[in-house]
Amino acid sequence: MSQKKAQIQVEQKVPESIVKKTQRDSKLRDLVVKRRAERLGQNKVRRAQLEKSAQAYEAEYKATEKSLVDNIRKAKSEGGFYVPAEAKLILVIRIRGINTLNPQVRQTLRLLKLRQLHNAAFVRINKATIEMIRKVEPYITYGYPSRTVIKNLIYKRGYAKVNGQRIPLTSNTIIDQQLGKYGIHGIEDLIHEITTVGAHFKEANRFLWAFKLRGPRGGFIAKRRSFINQGDWGNREDLINDLAKRMI
Repeated sequence: MSQKKAQIQVEQKVPESIVKKTQRDSKLRDLVVKRRAERLGQNKVRRAQLEKSAQAYEAEYKATEKSLVDNIRKAKSEGGFYVPAEAKLILVIRIRGINTLNPQVRQTLRLLKLRQLHNAAFVRINKATIEMIRKVEPYITYGYPSRTVIKNLIYKRGYAKVNGQRIPLTSNTIIDQQLGKYGIHGIEDLIHEITTVGAHFKEANRFLWAFKLRGPRGGFIAKRRSFINQGDWGNREDLINDLAKRMI
C-alpha cells in the first residue's frame, strides 16, 4: 500500500486569486505596450507635421524679405521711394520701478503685463494700445521687434501661463494642449502667430507669460530722458532690437 501511495502524484492547484492576478497583469502589460506604440506613432506624425510647418514658415519669411528688397530696388530705379507697410507689432520693455507711480500708471502697466522692472511683452498696435503706451511712456521703451528677436525671446525667455502658473516652454505638448484648438501646435506655430499678428494673436499672446529680462549689458544711458534726447524711454523703432539682444 505504501508503494502505491508513493506512486500517486498529487496535483497541486494554483490558487484562484493568483491566476486572476496573473491574467490581469498580463492584460495591463499588453495595454501599456499598445498605448506606448500608439503614442510613439502619434509623436512621429506630429513631429513630421511640425517640421513641415517650420519649413513653410521659413519659405514665407524669405519670400517676404525678398519682396521688400525687390520693391525698394524697383522704386529706387524709377527715382522714387518705397514706403513699407506700417508695423503691426511692438515690443514694450519696462525700464523703471515702482517709485512715484500713480494708480492709473500702475494699472496701465499691469494691463500691458509689465508688473516688474525689465519685464517685456508684445503688444498689437491699435488705437487703444497707443493711448495706453502714451500714458506710461516715461516708464517704458518700445519699438518694432525683428523676427530674430521674437524667436530668441520665446526660445530663451519664454514661459507659458497655464491655470495661473508660470510653466517653462520645454515641450510642444504644452502649446498643443492650450492652443491646439486655434491651430497652434508647436513653438514655431506660436512664433509665426506672434510675428505675423495672426487671427489668434490675442490667444497666443495671452498664453505667453511676460518675459523677465536682465539688465542690459552696459547699462542704460539716462532713464529720465527720452530716447530722442539721448535718453532711454520712448520709441526706439527698429533700435529696440539692439536693446533686447543685450537684455535676453
